[in-house]
Amino acid sequence: METQHAMPPRRAEQLAAFGRLLDVLERLRAECPWDQKQTMQSLRHLTIEETYELSDAILRDDLADVKKELGDVMLHLTFYAKIAAETGHFDIADVLDAQCEKLIFRHPHIYGDTVVTSEEDVKRNWEQLKLREKGNSSVLGGVPTSLPALVKAMRIQEKARGAGFDWDKPEQVWKKVQEELAEFGVEYAHADPAQRNQEQAAAEFGDLLFSLVNFARFAGINPEEALERTNRKFIHRFQYLETESARDGHRLADMTLVQMDMYWEQAKKMNLKKQENENQK
Repeated sequence: METQHAMPPRRAEQLAAFGRLLDVLERLRAECPWDQKQTMQSLRHLTIEETYELSDAILRDDLADVKKELGDVMLHLTFYAKIAAETGHFDIADVLDAQCEKLIFRHPHIYGDTVVTSEEDVKRNWEQLKLREKGNSSVLGGVPTSLPALVKAMRIQEKARGAGFDWDKPEQVWKKVQEELAEFGVEYAHADPAQRNQEQAAAEFGDLLFSLVNFARFAGINPEEALERTNRKFIHRFQYLETESARDGHRLADMTLVQMDMYWEQAKKMNLKKQENENQK
């Protein structure tokens, strides 16, 4: 049975704001040529783009931008529900009610008498309930096939852990990483590419990446976010190299790697000073 809680102070304003969004979308759908033309299929790629923009704002810790991007994503979600309502399939109320029922069902330790003692218990129950709810024959059946490979590896490992299939200690996972690195090294050892089994080398490299993702999970590191931060760091340093070398009258095409590395090290030092200043605030 649901426990009744006092309504948060701004709940009325929140509900009014959501109703206003629905009213605005209703009018746009009725009067705007662009909005009238949209379908779920035409919105799909735009929704993916908006989701990545939200992800970027979160990684930058730019809360003003997070608020803006959340609004864009919220618009897309209500838009899909609006399109479905026009064909009589479901509306936003159906979507939200179904989500509430799912959350209640998957939190029996809150809405039922199930006892949990840790976050791991909650995750394990979640995956088991999800499996029963969807009627999947496999624990991994709920992993979307279109997920990027790195994210998919994370989800596969999380779901396998929910079923009890996992390592016990981080040291075991790190040993596996070293094994996979050695196996890749054996396949890639041939100096002559013509003698190298490229397909097998790629397979071993995939195993190495999968084991690194697994270790990141044990270390409490999100590998997708970690790699994206490294991407951004590389971009910043390379753009510094481009800008400062051009200011000194150099062309990248004419520079040696040693010359480039001098600018690269300058960018690294600048980044370290910036981090030190931020830590002192």
